[in-house]
Amino acid sequence: MSNRNSHQNKQAARERLRAERERQAKKERVRRQLFVGGAVLAVLAIAGGIGYAVTNMNTDDVNQKWRTAAEKKTMAKPANTSGAQGTTVVIGDKKAKNTLHVYEDMRCPVCAQFEKLTGPTVLKDIKDGTYKAQFTMGTFLDDNKQMPGAGSKNALSALGAALNVSPQAFLDYKTALFSPKNHPTETDDAFADDQKLLDVAQQVKELKNNAAFEKAVKKGTYDRWALAMSASFNKAKDIDGTPAFKLNGKVLETPQKNPPMTPDQFTPLVQQNLKK
Repeated sequence: MSNRNSHQNKQAARERLRAERERQAKKERVRRQLFVGGAVLAVLAIAGGIGYAVTNMNTDDVNQKWRTAAEKKTMAKPANTSGAQGTTVVIGDKKAKNTLHVYEDMRCPVCAQFEKLTGPTVLKDIKDGTYKAQFTMGTFLDDNKQMPGAGSKNALSALGAALNVSPQAFLDYKTALFSPKNHPTETDDAFADDQKLLDVAQQVKELKNNAAFEKAVKKGTYDRWALAMSASFNKAKDIDGTPAFKLNGKVLETPQKNPPMTPDQFTPLVQQNLKK
């Protein structure tokens, strides 16, 4: 009996020793992981801090630019506009009985999709005199907390510079900015960069190597006007997103209460609501 008990005691002691070694080894692994993890976090924190500082610096510069624009007492209004602040932009035959009112935001990916699918139809209808088109541009995507920026405002200011050249330059430049090869994703505030806007302008006949246009973009000549246009958009109580369309004051919607995106959706709605 005593021999049996002695053997069991030794076996139990060995088990306790093995368990203790495993606990110590586990503690050492955890310690090493915490040390390495802490080092990595420290590096990331430093890198993140630098990135945050750079981002904040750039954001502060951009915000200051638009605060300065908002505080300007005088405002340059592009040619080919009307209204007290030049925010009425109507393009097409003035004698046309019908008016299509187009609402867009230059960062809007759905607007870019509409322009790709149905933009040529709108341009043809304007040319044919089916209607004249009024454009009201918003900048609400710049205020989105998840992806704030200044691309909507900056692109709108550049559109003002194009409109000052001619209505056709405005239409062609808007088409170029919304084109798949030029339009950034919604989370990419690429249009906040003047150089990006100037690069796209090289694809537009009237704006290519146009020194006056380039100067206006770089100086932000129409920044204050862009803010006034954005305010005009915000006053449209029956418009809550982009793209949106009104023909002779009536909002055009599909049966699903969506904006008509394709020619097959758009043209029948236009035909149904035209003044004869």
